[in-house]
Amino acid sequence: MKYLIDRQEKLCIISLEEDKLNSLNAAQFKSELVLLNAEGVKNIIMDLSKTQFVDSSGLSAILVGNRLCKQANGTFVVSRINDQISKLLKISQLETILNITPTNEEAIDLVMMEEVERSLRDGGE
Repeated sequence: MKYLIDRQEKLCIISLEEDKLNSLNAAQFKSELVLLNAEGVKNIIMDLSKTQFVDSSGLSAILVGNRLCKQANGTFVVSRINDQISKLLKISQLETILNITPTNEEAIDLVMMEEVERSLRDGGE
């Protein structure tokens, strides 16, 4: 499985370099998400710009990433998806659960905004 990881101060961008996120590679991708989480990464942006197809195993991997980030009091964002993947997320009713942005810049803005909100909320208690 090919992917690039761009670690930044408050977040990590994972760019999947595969045409498909399916049963052949989803388990490996889940493992990478778990490892990142174990290393303390709580904000993940999943860039799917090069991915054309996602099956149920791929959706499961995306949901694992979302769950891990939420449990770590972080943010998970799926960015740069194509129309086919967008339709799949709508059919699966996952667009209401996931943070989805058209660009990585908007995903970064979303993560940073939520980080500020969390710090204000935690500091205000």
